[in-house]
Amino acid sequence: MTTRIVELRRGILKKNDELAAGLRGRFTSAGVLVLNLVSSPGTGKTAFLERTLTALRAKGAKVAALVGDLETDNDARRLASSGAPVRQINTHGICHLDAEMIEKHLTGWPDVPGVNPATLAGLDFLFIENVGNLVCPSSYDLGEKIRVALLSVTEGEDKPLKYPTLFNSADAAVITKIDIAEPCGFDRDLALKNINEIRPGIRIFETSAKTGAGMDEWLQYLADQRSAR
Repeated sequence: MTTRIVELRRGILKKNDELAAGLRGRFTSAGVLVLNLVSSPGTGKTAFLERTLTALRAKGAKVAALVGDLETDNDARRLASSGAPVRQINTHGICHLDAEMIEKHLTGWPDVPGVNPATLAGLDFLFIENVGNLVCPSSYDLGEKIRVALLSVTEGEDKPLKYPTLFNSADAAVITKIDIAEPCGFDRDLALKNINEIRPGIRIFETSAKTGAGMDEWLQYLADQRSAR
């Protein structure tokens, strides 16, 4: 039985990887930079993305977002206040997004002036807010160019050590809610040490969606990654 389960899982991941490779080729051809944001529930991922979308649109960038949740469209409605087109993906109990879900929700979208809805050509950034989970999403490639692992100061400094697969597979790490680090007793140096122990040299951003701290550096990183494409 154990062997069967392992083989089934490998088959599922293989199919997902093939679909993700197709999506990556599509995104590359369209010239859109795709980011997959992964964190545990309550990290402040939605607030961080809302501020990011608003700031990018203010700079003239064409942005869109896909939002994964088990149920409700609360986060999608919140992100839509940024003015960016947003689509909700409800997984109905599944603890991650997969490439098939992403592919299905790209059809005929986004409705952005100057963006081809069939190819996404003309879109600058597509953000995927994954389901709040530090385990399952780490195994599923969504065709993204950049995977971002988020960690809030309220979660503790040892999260990277407890969930090494996610942080090891990430291209960037974002520490959120830095404005309340002191009252939370957050040990910044230890957190940075732990992240770098798992993923040496990874780019780390210390941010606050509430005060805007660290957001300029984050936005510059996005601009640099976009230009590099």
